[in-house]
Amino acid sequence: MRAIWKGSISFGLINIPIALFPATQREELKFRLLRASDLSPVNYKRVAVADGKEVPWEHIVKGYEYEKDNFVVLKEEDFKRVDVEATQTVEIMDFVPLKDINPIHFNKPYYMEPQKGGQRAYVLLHDALATTGKVGIAKVVIKTREHLAAVKANDGGLMLELMHFAEELVEPTEFHLPREIKVRAGEIEMAKELINKMTTRWDPAAYKDDYKTALMKLIETKVEKGERDLPKTKRQRRATNVIDLTEILKKSLRESEASTHKRKRPKVAHRKAA
Repeated sequence: MRAIWKGSISFGLINIPIALFPATQREELKFRLLRASDLSPVNYKRVAVADGKEVPWEHIVKGYEYEKDNFVVLKEEDFKRVDVEATQTVEIMDFVPLKDINPIHFNKPYYMEPQKGGQRAYVLLHDALATTGKVGIAKVVIKTREHLAAVKANDGGLMLELMHFAEELVEPTEFHLPREIKVRAGEIEMAKELINKMTTRWDPAAYKDDYKTALMKLIETKVEKGERDLPKTKRQRRATNVIDLTEILKKSLRESEASTHKRKRPKVAHRKAA
């Protein structure tokens, strides 16, 4: 895998050369638009709203709509004037306890690989972060865009996780949350009991993208059998009109207990007939 960025971590007088690699991979299934009659691919056109005419690339400019239907045009030199200097440095400004950061701030993780001469300082920073439970809050420029980021200790190595700036997050006060509703103590206890019974060790490999798998299977079937209609897959619908919360909790607990008992029941060896 090729590094997407090379530079160094900097805090105090310490400088650690590193390379940055994506820590996630999500390949969405890509579809082309086709003409139904002959399956000829349909291309996108850049069409002006005013007269419906196609516009060549050399006649297109970038504009910011500061109010309805009113734009200010920005040229390439305008963008260069506000370009953030690419320093190739992850400059740590502060260290803060990881537990103090709401997970909603974290956005995209990257692996940080130490480069020649930086291994010892890399391990030192990792161990210091791991033992203190803290992360380094930094700014880094990737592809001309400045990002807020956290340097974290993770599974024996360091990770850089890009973060949302505070102004990028929508305040929860924008939504009608049921803050005034009170539930009974008994319901809370049953809910806690249900959570405890359903608690297990975290195993990320246990969770799969069922939609992508089913869609890919459908595509493979269509390729094998041709483009004829296939029966729709029936999906179980869940009830949305929960009336009695206590009864629902009791039923969930009974089902959870039965499921747990079934999983833990020892297997009985069958004797062979003489």
